[in-house]
Amino acid sequence: MKRISITNLEHAIRYLEERISQRLTTPEKIAFPDFDISDASDPFFRTIAEMKLSLEEFLILLIALVPHVYPDFFDRVVAKNLKKDNDLPAFGGIKTAEQRTMMPTVSTALFVLAGDDIQKRMDLLALFNHQHPFYQQRILRLEQPRTGESMLNRRILLDDEYTELFTQGYVSPPKFSSSFPAQLLHTEQEWSDLVLPPLVLERIEEIKTWIEQSSTLMEDWGMKRVLKPGYRALFHGPPGTGKTLTASLLGRYTGRDVFRVDLSAVVSKYIGETEKNLSQLFDKAENKSWILFFDEADALFGKRTGVKDAHDRYANQEVSYLLQRVEEFSGLIILASNLKSNLDEAFLRRFNTIIHFPLPDVEERLQLWRKAFPDAVTLDVDLVEVAARYELAGGSIINVVQYACLKSLQRSSNKIRMKDVLQGIRREIEKDGRLFKSLM
Repeated sequence: MKRISITNLEHAIRYLEERISQRLTTPEKIAFPDFDISDASDPFFRTIAEMKLSLEEFLILLIALVPHVYPDFFDRVVAKNLKKDNDLPAFGGIKTAEQRTMMPTVSTALFVLAGDDIQKRMDLLALFNHQHPFYQQRILRLEQPRTGESMLNRRILLDDEYTELFTQGYVSPPKFSSSFPAQLLHTEQEWSDLVLPPLVLERIEEIKTWIEQSSTLMEDWGMKRVLKPGYRALFHGPPGTGKTLTASLLGRYTGRDVFRVDLSAVVSKYIGETEKNLSQLFDKAENKSWILFFDEADALFGKRTGVKDAHDRYANQEVSYLLQRVEEFSGLIILASNLKSNLDEAFLRRFNTIIHFPLPDVEERLQLWRKAFPDAVTLDVDLVEVAARYELAGGSIINVVQYACLKSLQRSSNKIRMKDVLQGIRREIEKDGRLFKSLM
């Protein structure tokens, strides 16, 4: 974890304090010497360098950051430089019941950077436009205005993640909540643990290539002129065939966080709530290089229905809204479904790749059985016969192995018995309502 350069930040805050003091005391003589950011060793100055910020943009970002370092910064600077009256409406700033110290507003930034220069103030307003990278990349935002309130009175708010990045040097993974109904996926397994047909592995490799080379494709090769942002993949097939594991491995081997979306927390019976939940989710994930994994996607991406009542109409609106957000998302979205036919055709047409995860054949099942048992055990099991006889998916095989291992531990033994493996298989087969036929 890289430590924040306190010296760099102190130097920047001192520079800002000097500019504010000049504006407050001798506004006609204020000077803005260049600020040296050649040392981009910490996230704040690295962001400035990477975004190629102008001096004005740098100061706006610093104005938004400084209350998170010195909460009383603006109160202190104003009190120090205004001898008679600490109330200066032109300076802007706002205090609330929750925030007793002054927080900067658009007026604060305009006063510091432009003073009474009308033309410069008008030019600087463009830096608060929603098209500016500050807002496109969700680094800054303006407080929602109250009815009839001037834009100048809106607080400049630094995104929570950037606040943590600039002050701590890292960003914590978001926690599951109503505003972010997704959980981080993690796996200790390796690519070699993924037992799939060659064609399926080849298509997964294509996704991996997109993750690693999408920037080159879109920016360096100029394909953003003709290609939509992001990449959309559908994984479909029976449960336990490796869909979730594949998503987890794609994240692990490309250095991307994979978040599995909890659809039960997204879909709401209340009108407009599903769209709101989706909006918060996609807004949080945008520009993060995350992989969003929608498991059992049928619940949200299902076919639209004929409109018979208001409920149908709003349900179809939810699907249409989701379709729009999926197309706009610049990262990788993976949908997993047991049945491809359950999904709306409008989604199917927009997938970059559709991959079928079949039940493993005999040879693949044998590989899965051999990989699943730990090295610490001794097998008294005919895995060749078991693999040939019982059609099980990889997830079911793991369940059987766990059951057999636990039975061995109950006996204080490290020997896996055929009897226990078959009993575990019986349990898995009967889950699906199939008839179990024992080898013994």
